[in-house]
Amino acid sequence: MDEDAFNMSVRKFLKKVGITAQREIEQAVRQAAAGGTLKGGTPLAAKATFTVGGLNLTFDVTGEVETG
Repeated sequence: MDEDAFNMSVRKFLKKVGITAQREIEQAVRQAAAGGTLKGGTPLAAKATFTVGGLNLTFDVTGEVETG
């Protein structure tokens, strides 16, 4: 296995995940704030679940998103 190619592939995937997740979270928070269903300063529990096919690997990453 080419370790450098593997490492770059994982990083590229994670960058895509990060950009997509940030965009979706920001959009949802703005809509909720505009609709009055979210109060500023309320931390939001967040969880991302990753599944890697062919490896029988599934894991969660949890945290909080601060809204201001």
